[in-house]
Amino acid sequence: MTAEWWRGAVIYQVYPRSFQDTNGDGVGDLPGIMRRLDHIASLGVDAIWLSPINQSPQADMGYDVSDYKEVDRLFGSLEDFDDLIKRAHALGLKVIIDQVISHSSDQHPWFRESKLNRTNAKADWYVWADPKKDGSPPNNWPSVFGGRAWEWNPSRGQYYFHNFLGSQPDLNFHNPDVQNALLDVLRFWLERGVDGFRLDTVNYYFHDKQLRNNPPAKRPKHLPYAVNPYDMQEHRYGKSQPENVEFLKRVRTLLDQFENRTTVGEIGDSHKGMQLMEEYTSGGDKLHMAYTFDMLGNEFTAAHFREKQRKFFAHAPNGWPCWAFSNHDVNRHVSRWSPYAADQRALSRQAAAMLLSFKGSICLYQGEELGLPEADLLYEELTDPPGIRFWPEYKGRDGCRTPIPWDEGEAPNGFSSGKPWLPVKPEHSTLNVAHQEADPASTLHFYRQMIAFRKVHPVLTDGDIEFFKVAEPLLAFRRFGSKSSNEALTCLFNLSPDPVTVTLTGAEGIAPLEISQGAEVKKNKLTLAGSGFAFLPTGEVTPSFGGRRK
Repeated sequence: MTAEWWRGAVIYQVYPRSFQDTNGDGVGDLPGIMRRLDHIASLGVDAIWLSPINQSPQADMGYDVSDYKEVDRLFGSLEDFDDLIKRAHALGLKVIIDQVISHSSDQHPWFRESKLNRTNAKADWYVWADPKKDGSPPNNWPSVFGGRAWEWNPSRGQYYFHNFLGSQPDLNFHNPDVQNALLDVLRFWLERGVDGFRLDTVNYYFHDKQLRNNPPAKRPKHLPYAVNPYDMQEHRYGKSQPENVEFLKRVRTLLDQFENRTTVGEIGDSHKGMQLMEEYTSGGDKLHMAYTFDMLGNEFTAAHFREKQRKFFAHAPNGWPCWAFSNHDVNRHVSRWSPYAADQRALSRQAAAMLLSFKGSICLYQGEELGLPEADLLYEELTDPPGIRFWPEYKGRDGCRTPIPWDEGEAPNGFSSGKPWLPVKPEHSTLNVAHQEADPASTLHFYRQMIAFRKVHPVLTDGDIEFFKVAEPLLAFRRFGSKSSNEALTCLFNLSPDPVTVTLTGAEGIAPLEISQGAEVKKNKLTLAGSGFAFLPTGEVTPSFGGRRK
């Protein structure tokens, strides 16, 4: 692969806990991932992204690191990791790993030392602040997981800041020693052969040194209060600070010392996310890619998908996005968008075709290739802290983290010989890999076909994109100008459960390409069934649709 292998790449996210267990403890592990690498490679993806595998008390499923240079024994060993890297590379797969450096576990030696007193060597490695005169926290910053973002420590007589759980104290990036220590962590893994990093909460690294109060978020009076008070503030000071740009330049300088490495930063900011994506990915001296939340919500309209892409490239013409429809933090998209679809299977195929035709790099979440819906768990089955705290209005993230169903038979369908850490529900069992392998018309086979289609048509990987002005529910755009091909494609998607008929100008009687679904052309009319889509082998055709449904 070239130095810019990541540009337009398809990345497969592995959630290690739920991929494959090999020792019977009910939790997935690195040998399990190695056992199933052939499945991932068979999809035709370019890389895998591993969610956290570092040593951790697992209070937040690995996003609370207690040793940045060690693999948690729950998943295996450093030797297992080295073996996984070698096997993945032999299969032509790059390996990206999660790095959670905005905060650590409270069990990390750095924090254990920092909390002892105000004079130790690590005293300024975390964000400490004196209480107000009445003993309350220094400001109004809330935690993402509920409650105040400040935890009292009697040893120092101060509060420490945590954006997430109280056991996840935020590191103080204003301290150069902290930055150097974390860059050393990244170097450790680069020297071990990883091909890049997914930087968790990349805009949370710095806080406002003055600890100013956040202003309230604007809320229309007719809407109820948010389930989580965190959403009632504009987070102007607890994250997304301007100093972050210079640190990201230091990260890029480090990566540029190694060949063909990449970074993708998770940017979570509802108020200025697009601005941060521009700042963090432009100029070629910071992040390679921005992982965006823009398509991880419930909205399923042509205007939404069109405008999010337009805005990104308008704000960051030299930046690069990494689009995703699902991940380990949100309900699976097959469930989120099912009200707009003819059926879930048709939606799964349409979503794959749509995502894999967008301009940018693409991230697929494990189980997406099976069309897995969100699992409906009982309260007593939950493990996710915010789900437990805000039940039942918010059920947490466990429903998208359940184990992969590999084989036929009773649950857990080949995932583990023991009791899985989360249950495999019946609706997932019926979608198991073995069954779909035997069915040429399955969602699994479609994903392989669509990824191969993307690679056969380079315009989908490195071409430009132009959107047509058509009415809902039609999303229509042209991909053109590939560096390696003069090809152009017209891509059309019916984002409704009802059929629509589109008038085509400039290409009468043209036949849709083989990857289409529910598409029929008669003279200059294209009819798309509910959840239908079509790729037309020309950039000359102009679709027109006024919003009337057939």
